[in-house]
Amino acid sequence: MPDMKNEIQRRRTFAIISHPDAGKTTLTEKFLLYGGAITLAGMVKGKRNSRHAVSDWMEIEKQRGISVTSSVMQFQYDGYCINILDTPGHQDFSEDTYRTLMAADSAVMVIDASKGVEAQTRKLFKVCVMRDIPIFTFINKMDRDSQSPYDLLDEIEKELGIGTYPMNWPIGSGIDFKGVYDRERKQVLQFEPDGDNGGRKEAREHDFSLEDEGLRAALGDNLYETLLEDVELIDGAGYDFDLEKVRHGKLSPVFFGSALTNFGVEPFLESFLKLTTPPLPRNTAQGVVDPFDPNFSAFVFKIQANMNKAHRDRIAFIRLCSGKFEKGMEVEHVQGGRKMKLSQPQQLMAQSREIIEEAYAGDIIGVFDPGVFSIGDTLCAPGKKILFEGIPTFAPELFSLVRQKDTMKRKQFVKGATQIAQEGAIQIFQEIGAGMEEIIVGVVGSLQFDVFQYRMENEYNVDITMQTLPYSYIRWIDNEEIDLKKLNLTSDTRKVQDMKGRYLLLFANQWSINWALEHNEGLQLSEFSRN
Repeated sequence: MPDMKNEIQRRRTFAIISHPDAGKTTLTEKFLLYGGAITLAGMVKGKRNSRHAVSDWMEIEKQRGISVTSSVMQFQYDGYCINILDTPGHQDFSEDTYRTLMAADSAVMVIDASKGVEAQTRKLFKVCVMRDIPIFTFINKMDRDSQSPYDLLDEIEKELGIGTYPMNWPIGSGIDFKGVYDRERKQVLQFEPDGDNGGRKEAREHDFSLEDEGLRAALGDNLYETLLEDVELIDGAGYDFDLEKVRHGKLSPVFFGSALTNFGVEPFLESFLKLTTPPLPRNTAQGVVDPFDPNFSAFVFKIQANMNKAHRDRIAFIRLCSGKFEKGMEVEHVQGGRKMKLSQPQQLMAQSREIIEEAYAGDIIGVFDPGVFSIGDTLCAPGKKILFEGIPTFAPELFSLVRQKDTMKRKQFVKGATQIAQEGAIQIFQEIGAGMEEIIVGVVGSLQFDVFQYRMENEYNVDITMQTLPYSYIRWIDNEEIDLKKLNLTSDTRKVQDMKGRYLLLFANQWSINWALEHNEGLQLSEFSRN
């Protein structure tokens, strides 16, 4: 029987974040390739004739070539058990990424070497800083024309306010990219492009020491001289390596490479595993929970309906925070106030899944959700009674009035809208006291409207009409005792309620918010609600 302490000790759980198209999903697949979880990059099991990224499972992701949901994957490598959370890069899905980061113990930030720090990277980075977790940087696409490595590091430091420590140093870029200098091993890893290695495990790499006579010949005089100068400069002028700063997100170890050609991916993975920690302690209302506490505890950070079209099921993704989970064990659902058995516990590789017998702190598992879970819910050993900190719900910025075209399909319309809202992909609001004949849907980014409409038509068989509303701001009313009828508001402000019956106000502009606060003494408004 596996020793619980050793099993937890070898767990590593991290999220991969980046701007769209920086190569995040490609890097994820190369990790899986090295761990033997897949045998060919861009592969969906059982679909030999059509290759899509293994972590992109939703039909619309394959059609558009983007990730719109977070995927969870586990693989074994070099004695470690690794849980990867692949997140959507597109800014319209940043809330899903935020929730995923709540389940991670560290983050890998992927940056395109030609574009540097982009808008979405900034936004996601702020979330990592809030979490106080280690942030590792992989500067990708060095085999294409790129910015100077000095400029890239300078930009990360200035834009994100974090120190950088290059673990390796690139030699040239684009067609002149010759490899990287590994600072710890004091070795040059030479890059030799191979036109056909995109989906295979091996990359053609050769090692040289700086004193090796063959190195000058391999690099050419110019690049060789530049490398010697660069090594002297970064050794003398850069930050010192400080593991404590790394673990608190104050210093980011930086690696240069090319995920598509497999170059520099395995050395990065090995260094990352050495520098990261086992699962971290978690805060609860009752104090800190130690991952090595034998009592099981976990929280729900994501809910996804219809991952398997044949079964029309709903999966709640839970992050184990302490102890060991065993199939069939009884747990307490704290918010629901009842004991239950978690049925069909499973580990997932995008949409393929296998039932598991056990899991440990740090693991991410999916459990069947009969409609009782919400994002942020706590599960724990019976009698333990703890409550993990809630996961904030972001205020949407775009709103549409949504109706079903066929009134005979009201049941499917309500079910589809409710389920997609429970996943956190959209937020639903109603006129106070009104039914679900028409609803107001709020989203953070416009692409979420497209995904909502697509899923309503394809998963729930309901055609809908969407009418854009002129609101940009929403605020939750914190005073529970307030009389809505007596509120003094501008004519373009709308009173609504959310799925939990909490009252909110929709505003067209900031001026209307200020008006509401100035003309209603004691009114308390908040930008997000905690699940």
